Amino acid sequence: MRLIISSQAAMASSFAVCRLHMTGRGSLLKCLKRVDSLTKRNIVSNVVAAQGEAVHKEETDEKGGPHSMPTLLLKRQEQAERSVLINCLVKTNEKKFVEYLSSHGEIKKYFFYESYGIYAVVEYTNRESVSSLLEDAAFPSVNHESMVPFKSRLLSLRNTGSADTTNKQLDQLCQPQTTVPINELIQRLSREESIDQQVTSLTEAYQLTDENTRLRFLVCSLLKDIAVAYFPECTIKPFGSSVNGFGKLGCDLDMFLDLDGISGRKLPKSGLSLEYQMKRENSERAVTQSILSVIGECVDQFGPGCVGVQKILNARCPLVRFAHQPSGFQCDLTANNRVAMKSTELLYLYGELDPRVRYLVFTVRCWARAHGITSSIPGAWITNFSLTVMVLFFLQKRSPPIIPTLDHLRDLAGPTDKCVIESNDCTFVTDFSKIQLQSNTETLEKLLCEFFEFYASFSFNRMSISIRKGKEQNKPEVAPLHIQNPFETSLNVSKNVNAAQLNRFLALCQNSLWLLQQNEIRTPGGTNAATPWGLASLLLPSQAAGVKSRKKKRREPASERIKSLLESLKNNQQKKS
Repeated sequence: MRLIISSQAAMASSFAVCRLHMTGRGSLLKCLKRVDSLTKRNIVSNVVAAQGEAVHKEETDEKGGPHSMPTLLLKRQEQAERSVLINCLVKTNEKKFVEYLSSHGEIKKYFFYESYGIYAVVEYTNRESVSSLLEDAAFPSVNHESMVPFKSRLLSLRNTGSADTTNKQLDQLCQPQTTVPINELIQRLSREESIDQQVTSLTEAYQLTDENTRLRFLVCSLLKDIAVAYFPECTIKPFGSSVNGFGKLGCDLDMFLDLDGISGRKLPKSGLSLEYQMKRENSERAVTQSILSVIGECVDQFGPGCVGVQKILNARCPLVRFAHQPSGFQCDLTANNRVAMKSTELLYLYGELDPRVRYLVFTVRCWARAHGITSSIPGAWITNFSLTVMVLFFLQKRSPPIIPTLDHLRDLAGPTDKCVIESNDCTFVTDFSKIQLQSNTETLEKLLCEFFEFYASFSFNRMSISIRKGKEQNKPEVAPLHIQNPFETSLNVSKNVNAAQLNRFLALCQNSLWLLQQNEIRTPGGTNAATPWGLASLLLPSQAAGVKSRKKKRREPASERIKSLLESLKNNQQKKS
């Protein structure tokens, strides 16, 4: 059987991605390992625990602590540079597929997923193997004159021989990669024996897998191959939910075109020297717009699998938006967005300090989405970032605090941590060993209840939320909800939220607290084990509506009086007419 690889020119549109296939789920097992100390449960078998131990070792430094974000990004980028993305045929034998690719070098990891077709991410041990594979690739032989001869590491597998179906075909190796439907999640949570277990189970079901994270870095690497034609040595890095540890399966891929690492920024020396000739723009914003305009045009014209390209250059933060069909990701590419990168690094650090941070953030986000508090459509809703900052602020307010304030992290910073971006102080410590946490052993159940109680009684009309200070501050401006940007302190990250949305949030906090208090009488493992309870009951819109209806009944007499008054006024008006 002869196999030929050719460049992918066009792909059908789809944004539904299915679960990636690989032995072990790194980030899942990592979370299971951490929660064991909190819940005192033996969740995984010895074999799975051993796999988790290996993955955890891979993601920690030599001292046994977590990597800093720059180190983690560099490691993931190197993995992506040694990887290729291949559109496969369904009727392809896995063994022969691997044998063919192994003829170009040793394969370190590979996995399959589905996105309107079967795809494989293949990571080699070294880059030379990727070069060898690309040398063996060819352009499509049909209508080659009408195709743009653009070479990339996004390839298609071709088979000129007969299909071999003696072993499992590739489609049988794929597993869903989207989050489980909310009804299925509620059923799963209802079978757990404690709210602590429900919170950890929800996080495990929703968080990004190791494979999905690898795919995100590979998409960034493929885009970088386009950008380096204009800016050699540049990099494209993911930021936001894709890397800060709070990403949900199916979340957008935010990317940052980083030009700061390009060499040539030297101080002038005495005597003769050379400088590059360059064009100048009126402002740094104009430079960013020009760069994104050119890159966006190239992505639109030459980027395989990139469709629906929009150049949104007049936004506060200019960006290029497009869909990457082979991965199923909705992508936003920005440049000169270094403050957002530091915000990503800060959230990553907080998530690594204590596992309860991630568990609580995932739970609150899922709860908010189930009730329409957040939305993927721009509007007056509370954003995921705002919700995350609210969770962090709440954890800083515990007694003793679970996580330190940003000002404390700044005080612990060393000379290498110094960072000022556009006159904003973005300095905080990156060495985890310098951060000493206070002893707080509160359970996830207690924290979840206290979160709802804390914000149900918070003085939103007078106070602002600040994780830099870790305490309430007087509002500097008139806005229903004021959450201070951690670095650009003059900005309110929740300025878009209107009073109606904030009131809905407050009502749901009160209702959710009431529901949790009612569920305290449930006996785990009883006859109604599958009946929604605890966290599962919070995700049921009907339950929340039921609480609201009870409140409405209390106000019914007043409503009837107003209704009678209106009817009386209407009748009097008719008589006068």
